[in-house]
Amino acid sequence: MINTLKHAALVFALLVLAGQSTAEIVIGQVTPLSGPLAPTGSHIRAGAQLYFDAVNASGGVHGQKIRLISKDDAYKAAETVRLAKELLDEAQPLALFGFVGTGNAEAMLKEKVLTNAGIPLVMVRTGASAVMKSGNPWLFITRASYEAEINKIIQQYSLTGYRTYAVLYQDDPFGLDVLGSTEALISKFDSKIVAKAGYKKNTTEVSDAVKSIAAAAPHAIIMISNTAASAEFLKQARAAGITAQFITISVTDAAQVVQRIGKEVASGLALTQVFPDPEARSIPLTREIMENISKYKPAGDIKPNQTLVEGYVGAKVLVEGLRRAGPNPTRKKLRDALEQIKDFDAGDLYVSFTPSNHAGVNYVDITIINRDGKLLK
Repeated sequence: MINTLKHAALVFALLVLAGQSTAEIVIGQVTPLSGPLAPTGSHIRAGAQLYFDAVNASGGVHGQKIRLISKDDAYKAAETVRLAKELLDEAQPLALFGFVGTGNAEAMLKEKVLTNAGIPLVMVRTGASAVMKSGNPWLFITRASYEAEINKIIQQYSLTGYRTYAVLYQDDPFGLDVLGSTEALISKFDSKIVAKAGYKKNTTEVSDAVKSIAAAAPHAIIMISNTAASAEFLKQARAAGITAQFITISVTDAAQVVQRIGKEVASGLALTQVFPDPEARSIPLTREIMENISKYKPAGDIKPNQTLVEGYVGAKVLVEGLRRAGPNPTRKKLRDALEQIKDFDAGDLYVSFTPSNHAGVNYVDITIINRDGKLLK
């Protein structure tokens, strides 16, 4: 009888251990999967899922598989907050991941969603100063700032004699934040802004902006705009005879611009990039991504681009934090582990955090669309 009880206890213990080793790590995401930024949210999710699939195929993290649960906010800040709270109640995720938009991130911070839940949010697709410099101890950013992108633009084009700039901006916290950075930086390069024109968020209503910028005849136009608005502005500006250099920051996707308006009209558009081109096979990170795409093909109409790379890198950083947090992670253990990441090599792209600095990546490059609709450095 005693031996039978011992045997039963042993079996029970083994079952408990087995249950622990196969438990899931749930990660929650709120991102635009519909509306004008649906391609952005879809590619971020696909990049993250690609890395999670690779990790899960090799046994997970400390024996636990990762499950990503995504909800669609359609790029609306109020929905971001509502759905994040809903996700926290329903799924009890260990971490949040891959949110999109400056206003959306600001709304999360204003409502103290992260602080009240004591939960890390890793990877938000914004480089706005208001978010980057918020000092929130639960927020971890895995891209360069918009300020760094604007600095790169003005620095590079001032070397070729450009001195007058116009600015197209999305009239919301994102656009106004980057406009402020542009205004602060421009005078340092003996240059000036000769026109500023806004357009409404979630629209492509740019005709008034085209008219006011055309009248100013700038050397270059900095476009603080998302893909759909960037494409429409470029099309209308070309038709209006504007011959300035068009430069947009990284929130615009080159391939989608070409698809929307054609390679002839898109040719010559310069874009800052905060992640390398996935087709650049000389870079260890992008080689890894393309190899994993061949093994774990993303669902849907997903083509490799810098946005997918951004999602992949964010997921890679999150998993590194999970590994460091140990086999029984809590939200706080994960937060503390992420803060200890220093010079983490994501594949010739390095990530570093400290308790006082949660903006961990500084990569910025400038590319240009050629006559064939392809990106060149």
